Amino acid sequence: MAGILESILTNLLQPDNAVIQQATAQLKEAFKDPAVLGVMCEVLTTSSNPQIRQFAAVLVRRRLTKHWKQVNAALRENLKSLVLEAIQREPEHKVRHAVAQLTAVILKNETLQKWPQLLVFLQQSSRSSVPDQRQVGLLLLSTVVETSTEAFQPHFRDLLRLFHQTLTDRSNKAILHYSIQTITVMASYMGTDEMNLMRSLIPKIIAAIKELIRLDEVQAIEAMEVFDELMESEVSIIVQHLYEVVHFCLEIAANRELGDNLRVKALACISFLVKLKSKAIVKQKLLAPILNTLFPIMSAEPPLGEMDPEDNEDDDSDIEEDAEVQTPKHFSVQVVDILALHLPPEKLFPQLTPLMEPALLSANPYQRKAGLMCLAVLSEGCADHMRHKHLQPMLQIVCQALGDESQVVRNAALFALGQFSENLQPDISNFSEEIMPLLLNYFSSLEPSHIGHLEKAYYALENFVENLGPKIEPYLPTLMERMLSSLRDSERNRIKELSVSTIGSIATAAESLLLPYFPAVIEHLKGYLVNTHEDFRPVQIQSLETLGLLARTLGKDAFLPLSEECCQLGLNLSDQVDDPDLRRCTYSLFGALSLMMGDSISPHLEKMTTLMRLSLKSTEGVVTHYNENKSFLLFDDDDEAEEDNSQIHDEEIEDDDPDIEGFTVENAYIDEKEDACIALGEIALNASGAFMPYLEPCFEEVFKHHESPHMNIRKAVYETLGQFCRALHLICQNSPSQQNSEALQKMLDLVFPVFFKSIQEDKERLVVMSILEAMNDIVKDCKSVAMQDARRLGEICQVVRLVLQQKTCCQDPEAEDGEDDDGQQAEYDSMLIEYAGEGIPLLALAVGGQIFAPYFAGFLPLLLSKMKPNSSASDKSFAMGTIAETVQELGLFSAQFLPRLLPVLLAGARDENEEVRSNSVFGLGVVVEQGKEAAFEYPVGIRASFWGQASLGWY
Repeated sequence: MAGILESILTNLLQPDNAVIQQATAQLKEAFKDPAVLGVMCEVLTTSSNPQIRQFAAVLVRRRLTKHWKQVNAALRENLKSLVLEAIQREPEHKVRHAVAQLTAVILKNETLQKWPQLLVFLQQSSRSSVPDQRQVGLLLLSTVVETSTEAFQPHFRDLLRLFHQTLTDRSNKAILHYSIQTITVMASYMGTDEMNLMRSLIPKIIAAIKELIRLDEVQAIEAMEVFDELMESEVSIIVQHLYEVVHFCLEIAANRELGDNLRVKALACISFLVKLKSKAIVKQKLLAPILNTLFPIMSAEPPLGEMDPEDNEDDDSDIEEDAEVQTPKHFSVQVVDILALHLPPEKLFPQLTPLMEPALLSANPYQRKAGLMCLAVLSEGCADHMRHKHLQPMLQIVCQALGDESQVVRNAALFALGQFSENLQPDISNFSEEIMPLLLNYFSSLEPSHIGHLEKAYYALENFVENLGPKIEPYLPTLMERMLSSLRDSERNRIKELSVSTIGSIATAAESLLLPYFPAVIEHLKGYLVNTHEDFRPVQIQSLETLGLLARTLGKDAFLPLSEECCQLGLNLSDQVDDPDLRRCTYSLFGALSLMMGDSISPHLEKMTTLMRLSLKSTEGVVTHYNENKSFLLFDDDDEAEEDNSQIHDEEIEDDDPDIEGFTVENAYIDEKEDACIALGEIALNASGAFMPYLEPCFEEVFKHHESPHMNIRKAVYETLGQFCRALHLICQNSPSQQNSEALQKMLDLVFPVFFKSIQEDKERLVVMSILEAMNDIVKDCKSVAMQDARRLGEICQVVRLVLQQKTCCQDPEAEDGEDDDGQQAEYDSMLIEYAGEGIPLLALAVGGQIFAPYFAGFLPLLLSKMKPNSSASDKSFAMGTIAETVQELGLFSAQFLPRLLPVLLAGARDENEEVRSNSVFGLGVVVEQGKEAAFEYPVGIRASFWGQASLGWY
C-alpha cells in the first residue's frame, strides 16, 4: 500500500490539473481506511523523494491535528518514536521542518509528561558537539516551544543557559536563527526568575543578528522580532541595554548597502522604543545620535533618473499614505513624528533645529524637502509649542517653499501646509489673507494632467479651508466656481473625487453661506450617487461622505426635505454595492441624518442597525499570511466526507496551523467597523426612545470589540459605549420606569469596569483619552444616577488619580525616578492629564460638595504639584482652572481648603503667562465667593491681585 500512496502523492505534485484532481479523489478515498495513517508514516521514512517525504509529513500532521483522539495508543507510541528517528536521519531541511511541525502537533496532544523521550532528545541534540545534530535539535526546539510554550516554562532557565552557548556559535547561521526564534516565543512568558539570565543575553543576541545580517538579511529581519516581543512584554530587559540596542539599530538604518526591509525594521525598533521609553531615550542622551542618523536618510536623493514615488507627476495615491511608505527614507520621517508625539518639545527642538535650519536653506532640493517634511510631522505632537513660539516664521518658510523652483520641494510644502492646517488651529486660520491667495494661485499654475501634483494641492486647500469658519466668505465664490467647474468639465474621475471632497470641507467652514450653491452641488451629487460603474466607485463613495457633511452643516431648513430620500438612497446602496468604504460613508450619513431627523428616523432603524451590526460581526478583509516555506495545501481533509459516523468533538479541532504565519485586516474593513460604532452611538443619542428596541443587541455587538487590536476601533467602541449609557439615561428621563432604570444600571455596571481596566492597561494615550472623555460625559449627563453603586465614585477617583500620577500603562509608569524631574512632558502626555482633570469638577457637581470634599482633598496635592515655579504654563493653567471649577461646585465645603489654595492662587495671579493669570484670578473670585468669612483673612493680597489684573487689562 505504501507504493500506491507514494504514487498518489507523486501525481499530486504534477503540473496537470486533471491528474491532480484524480489523485486528490484517490487520497480522500484512501484516508477512509484507518490504517492509512501508519502507511503514510512509512512513506515519510522510506521514500527516496524528499518532496514526497515532506508531503507525507504534512498530511500526517494535518490528519492528527483534527483526529488525534481517534488514533489508537499503539500507533501514538509508534508515531512518537518515528518522528524523532525521522528528523534525526533526515538530510533535507524542508523535510526536517515538516517533521518538526508534525512533532509539535503530537506534543500539543500528548504533553511533555507523557513524552519524556522528546525532552531527552532535545537536551542531547541541542548540546551535541556535531553541528548538524545541534541544528536539528534547535530547529525542533524552536518549533515545539512555539506551539507548547507553557509546557516548557519550567525549563526556561535551562533553555536560556543553552542559548548563552548557542548564540556564540558563529559557524552555523541556522543555529543562531533557531536560538533567537525560540527566545522570541519565550519572551512574553518569562517571569522574574528568568529576567537576569535574559538581560545578559541581549549583547549576544545583538552580535548574533549582526552575523545573520552578513549571511542572510531575511533571517536577520525575523530575528529582530525578538526586540519587538521584549518591548511588548518585558521592556525593562531592553532598557538596561538601551544604548547598545539603539546604536545597533541606527547602524543598520544608516547602512545604504543593506536592503530596505532590514533598514525599515531597524527604524521601526527605534520608533517603538521611543514610544515606550521616551524618558529613558532622553536621559541616556540618545536623541542626538537618533536625529543625526535620521536626517541623512530623510534627505537622501533617489537613484539617478528616478524620483521618490510621491513626487511622480502621474502618482495619484493618497498624500497621507505617501508619508507612510515603507522605505527607510519615508519611515525615518515617521520616527521624527513619533519623537514629536512622545518627547517634550523643549527637549526635541534644541536638538532638531540645528539640523533642520541648514536643510531648509540648502541648495539641494532633497535637503529642503527633508526640512519641510520635519516641519510637517512636528505639527501634530508639538502643536502648542509651534503655535505659541514658532508659527509665523515656520509658516513663512512653508509659504515661500510653495514657490520653490523644485516640484519636489513644492510637494513637501503642500504636505506641510496641510498638516499645519490640521494641527495648528485656530491660530493658522488667522493667516488666511496670506495663505488663500497663494493656494488659489498655485491651483491656477498647475497642469490638469499632472494628477499627482494637483492632488497634493487639493490636500492642502481642503485642510486649510475646513477650519476657516466665516473667514472663508471672501474666497467662497472663487472656490465654488473652481470646484463646480471641475465637476462639470473634468473628464478625470480623480479630479471629480477631490473636488467633491473639498466641497465637504468648504461646507464645514461656510455653513449657511454655502446655501446659494447647494442646488448645484446636490444636483451633481445625485448623479454621482446613482452611477454604478466600477471605475466611478471612488467618486460615488466620496459623494456619500460629502452628503453627510452637508447634512451636518447646512441645517434642518435646507436638508430636512431631502432626509427621507437620503435614508433610502443609503440603504439601497448598502444592499446593492459590496464595498467597505461605501458602507462606512453610508453609516456616517445615517449618523448625520439622525441629527436632523431625531426619532422620525425610526422607520429605518431596524435595517440601519442590522447593517451596522453585520459590519461589526463581519470577518471580511481578514488576510491570511502563510509562511514562506508553507506546506502543500492541495489536499485538506476539512473537505473529507466523514462516513464512519464517528463524532469529532470541538476540542479535537485545533485552530493552530503551522502553515499560517498570521493574519491582517485590510484598512477599509477596520474603518468600516470604526464608523459603524460611531454612527450607532450618534443615532442612539439622537433617536432617543425610538432606538430603545435596538439598544441591547447593538450594545452587545459593540461591547465585544472593546479589546480589538486596532486602536481606532477601541476608541470608537469606548466613545459609543458612553453614548449608549447617555442615550438610555435620556430615555429614563423621558419615559421613567423601573425597567428602564434597571437597564441603565445594568449597562453602567458593564461599562464602568471596562473603562477602569482599560484606562490602566491600554498602551495608547489616544484610547485612554477617549475613555476619559466618554466617562466625563456620562458623569456630566447622568450625575448622581451614575453613582448609585456606592463604590463607583471611589473607583472613578482612583483611576483619575492614577492618570494624574502618571501611573497608567500608556504613561511609562516604570520610568526611573528623576527621568522627568524637570516637569517637562510631551504635549500628548499633558493632554491626557487634562482629560482626567476635566472629570474632577464634574464629579463634584454629580455628588455634591459634602460628599466630594474628602476626594478633592486627595486630588489637591496632585494639582498643586503642577503649580510649581518651574512648571509649564499649560500645567499651571490646567491646575488653576481645575481647582477653580471644582471649588465652585464644592460650595461652602471648600472653606477647609482655603489656607492651601489662596497663597498659590495669589502667586498665579502674578504669573507672567496671561492664561495662568486669568485662571488664577477666576479661582480667587470663586474662592472668595464660596469661602466667605474664611477668605477675609487674606483681604490685602486678594485686592492687590484683582487690582493688578485690572491694571494690566486681564480682568
